[in-house]
Amino acid sequence: MSMIDALLSADGKHLLSQLPPYDPQNVFSLTTQLRASGFDPELIAAALTQSRLRDKAASKFGPFAQEMFFTADGVEQATRLSVGVHHAQRFRAAHAQHVIDLGCGIGADSMAFAGLGLHVSAIEQDGDTALAARANLSPFPEATVIHADGRELDLAELRADALWLDPARRHNGQRINDPEHWSPALSTALTLAKDFPTAGIKVAPGIDYDYLPPNAHVQWISVNGDLLEAVIWLGEAAPEPGRSALVIHDQQTTAYDAQVTSADSPADMVEPRELAHYLYEPDPAIIRSGAIARLCAEFNLAPVSHNIAYLSGADAHDSPLLTRFVVDDVLPFDVKKVRAYLGSRGIGVVEIKKRGTTIDPALWRKKLKLNPKNTAQATLIATPIEGHHRIVVAHRG
Repeated sequence: MSMIDALLSADGKHLLSQLPPYDPQNVFSLTTQLRASGFDPELIAAALTQSRLRDKAASKFGPFAQEMFFTADGVEQATRLSVGVHHAQRFRAAHAQHVIDLGCGIGADSMAFAGLGLHVSAIEQDGDTALAARANLSPFPEATVIHADGRELDLAELRADALWLDPARRHNGQRINDPEHWSPALSTALTLAKDFPTAGIKVAPGIDYDYLPPNAHVQWISVNGDLLEAVIWLGEAAPEPGRSALVIHDQQTTAYDAQVTSADSPADMVEPRELAHYLYEPDPAIIRSGAIARLCAEFNLAPVSHNIAYLSGADAHDSPLLTRFVVDDVLPFDVKKVRAYLGSRGIGVVEIKKRGTTIDPALWRKKLKLNPKNTAQATLIATPIEGHHRIVVAHRG
């Protein structure tokens, strides 16, 4: 019997219901206590593993995680619930009614699709993962889980009008960088998508533009400054080819188009200007979508150096697309001089950021020998400025 199978049994569900919130410090004593209560040792191990996975998944699913079932790879690759809702909304805007979720994993996206009223056929090859998906989707009559190898199914028989594909990009917990080594390979996913009026393929956010079909609309998605994914939208879900960013900050969502006419177009370059009073860090979804040129034109900003995504300008801007820093000083790229500068100003708390340099922030922090009695704060930004490596001393605001 598999781990998920055991936990879905009456004994497994009963044991899970008895567990306190996960605490790695208490695993040994809790195991001893549960064995003394008569629970099977293998079931205890499975339940504690599931408890750990639920605790890890809380950042993606909130309180729902405590009622869901996960595998180790499923937690890593599962779409956050808030992001899955945006996927579902895109399908609805394309007038899709029935989505095939091919390689559904633990069912995260299918939950969002079904939650917004779409009919879902969720297909998963791995047995344990399919069991987890079936448990997670049990509250949704709109969703059906099919345990099968999608490559051996005639998808046309499902009579769906949309395809969602989230290729497996991990193996034994390790990321797979080459899209042709994903499962299925990106080229295979794109071929499958041609049979549907609407399709979306979730891909790694670092994907090279050369892999993107020109007629797609590719959107990069970030949540609270963390770049999570990109999605290749095709057919009715991509009425205008190109690239965009979807920036989610708490309850605020901002879509920003890169204003290119094909998904594989190179990003426009912007000539650097000298560092001004404000330095801005664009949201990573903006950077990866190639929308820097539009952002610079809209806010009158320019990079601080060639191919560096720190932007500068004379005016203060409040935007969810930008993090603003006020420039206090510019120092040589010399740890001794920076240390002396910080000490003379009573700065003992620093945030260290970098772009375009091999600086190791942890190593630099040690070399700075910050005085714990000094309470003043600063942000140190290691970056080329007009082609020369510098340390910008700044503060947020």
